Amino acid sequence: MKTMDVFEKRLMPLAEMIGKNKYLLTMRDSFAMVMPILIIGSMFTLLRNFPIPAWIDFLKTTMVQPDKSLFALLAIPSACTVSLMAIFLAFNIGYNFAEHIGIKDRASAGIVSLVSWFILMPQVTEFSPEEGVEPFLVDSIPLAWTGAKGVFIAMIVGFFAVGVFGYIIKKDWTIKMPEGVPPTVARAFSALIPMTVAFTAVWLVGIVFIISPWGNAFSFIYAILQAPLTSLGGTVWALAFSYVLASGFWFIGIHGSSVTGSIYTPILTALSLENQAAFAAGAALPNIVNREFETFFATFGGGGSTLSLLIAMLLFCNSKRIKDLAKISVAPGIFGINEPIIFGLPIVLNPVMLIPFILTPVVNIIIAYFIMDLGLVPLCNGVMLPWTTPPLVSGFLLSGWQGAILQLFLIILGIFIYLPFIKTLDKEYLKEEAAASEESSTELEDFDSIDLDSVVL
Repeated sequence: MKTMDVFEKRLMPLAEMIGKNKYLLTMRDSFAMVMPILIIGSMFTLLRNFPIPAWIDFLKTTMVQPDKSLFALLAIPSACTVSLMAIFLAFNIGYNFAEHIGIKDRASAGIVSLVSWFILMPQVTEFSPEEGVEPFLVDSIPLAWTGAKGVFIAMIVGFFAVGVFGYIIKKDWTIKMPEGVPPTVARAFSALIPMTVAFTAVWLVGIVFIISPWGNAFSFIYAILQAPLTSLGGTVWALAFSYVLASGFWFIGIHGSSVTGSIYTPILTALSLENQAAFAAGAALPNIVNREFETFFATFGGGGSTLSLLIAMLLFCNSKRIKDLAKISVAPGIFGINEPIIFGLPIVLNPVMLIPFILTPVVNIIIAYFIMDLGLVPLCNGVMLPWTTPPLVSGFLLSGWQGAILQLFLIILGIFIYLPFIKTLDKEYLKEEAAASEESSTELEDFDSIDLDSVVL
């Protein structure tokens, strides 16, 4: 009980703080909204670069038009989704943040966030027509900032601009239309002054950055904030620590991945997008740690990597309680759903299972990281698969056959980590079942010993 009390005392306030933080909740919801788009774009990237040379040659040699091959056309969906992720996120941040600060017109808040992001963006792209020719600037939206590199500033400017927008609305500095005007028109005019103030504030901030050494806000944020954060977040030790926290939250009954993901998802997603861009271009992959590494090599079967636990329960345990639970939990576990085992075994508030539940994901992370660092397994290509993709399949799609072998090895290793702990619990359950069976037999014997003939009616 002391161990449980310590965990609850230490982790519950942190979980409550994160669960009520309007900025973290906004980021969580905003990234969740763009995830279907990113997965679809990733599927096209994977289809275009599927690791079979004959398939890639077929795409490159199959011409739809004289200058357009299937290989080139398959790049379009990815370019319109993954490569424009920051644009979608810029709208989502404003749209979701509005709810947390009491703005009813969430659509207008999303537009404020998106337009403010564009106001800060440098409106030129450096272009070199051919090698050796001096580059010149072309008026355009630079695509370099619409993908992974523009993610952090989309969040920052969204919070700032929508905060100003909401402040003006709460002050009631708005144009009020007479009764009878259609609600859509009234809403548009009501947003006019708050939008003007928000855009002006962002524009003034942009001018400050233009006259600074960085030249624009995007370069400043990327150099000062995003690059250092992604560098720190891309370390094996940062990821391992986040999983220790997540497992601790799960232990006290809180969805640990939701808590830590609110903070860590933006960093991991940016790292994945960098890998995917390199993968699509045929360049070397820059990041070992990214969203796919975290999702498909840290855990198998959900938080705590409980697929290994389920296999151990099926193969090595004898109590009816554990066997029956494993049988009904293994199918969801293959697809990363482990609430039946978390609350049914249970793992929540069960000190016997705490150590392997924390240890197994951390061991997976460290081993997978160093094996990839040694070049024995290719790095995750950044293709964003649905989190329910089963192990071995996900490993093959992300890192080739070597990735699938690594996943299999880690699952087996996890079985041996969990085994002594689940066997301890199994012995306890066997004793309870034996005691219950003996008590039931005694009751039956007592009933059989009654002489019904001697009963006087």
